[in-house]
Amino acid sequence: MKDVILNNGVKMPVLGYGVYQIPDLQECERCVLDAISVGYRSIDTAQAYGNEQAVGNAIVKCGVPREELFITTKIWISNAGYEKAKESIQMSLKKLQTDYIDLLLIHQPFNDYYGTYRAMEEAYKEGKVRAIGVSNFYPDRFIDICKYVETIPAINQVETHVFHQQVKAHEIMKKYGTQMESWGPFAEGKNDFFTNNVLVTIGKTYDKSAAQVALRFLIQKDIVVIPKTTHKDRMIQNIDVFDFELTQEEMEKVSELDQEETLFFSHRDPDMVEFITSLER
Repeated sequence: MKDVILNNGVKMPVLGYGVYQIPDLQECERCVLDAISVGYRSIDTAQAYGNEQAVGNAIVKCGVPREELFITTKIWISNAGYEKAKESIQMSLKKLQTDYIDLLLIHQPFNDYYGTYRAMEEAYKEGKVRAIGVSNFYPDRFIDICKYVETIPAINQVETHVFHQQVKAHEIMKKYGTQMESWGPFAEGKNDFFTNNVLVTIGKTYDKSAAQVALRFLIQKDIVVIPKTTHKDRMIQNIDVFDFELTQEEMEKVSELDQEETLFFSHRDPDMVEFITSLER
């Protein structure tokens, strides 16, 4: 497994396992145990997913030393602000059944995220968190928070896949020394993702799937990826992307798939913002 080095020197696997939309605790625990058993060491969860407890159970049961795992969770909007965030960090630690979180992110750029970040910086200094960052921060809000916090975000986790490659946002993150991380690297199958002719054709050269080509493309762009599946065979397939390398010509062909717009939702859409901020977790 290849690692990236975050801006504070912490090593993070470039490929991890995401547990978004696995709310059933037994199924989530089984999935995380399967993922760890086939070689994953980075697990990405969030308060909003409702499955931190399941991830914690898997951490305890997996048999892999805690220091070999890299656990990410995220603070939800309803837990924003210094005091609430501070309490929620303790609750996440309890649910995850661990003394520390490897990476803690602000999940959405709403509510008092400056107060949230202060609580995260405090937890970082106390050793409860090894690295802190943000998620879903567009370049304007990302620059804003970088300018006015003590600890520059180690990560910005944003929608990133072959159809929405976030090239400009990536350049800005690099300027501030922040690692880009992709959520939705398969675009949840939108745009006939898994049968895309460019990805399938390139994959045949290496006996790889469209999904593997897409992951390899992002990894070669120095982007951390956290693909999600509930099937063990696909977990194995998704992690099997380190034995080939796309050529410059192939990278350019995949780059041409970029539509430069979200396939999900905009954080600047008033209706969507009203919906997201109404969710309690």
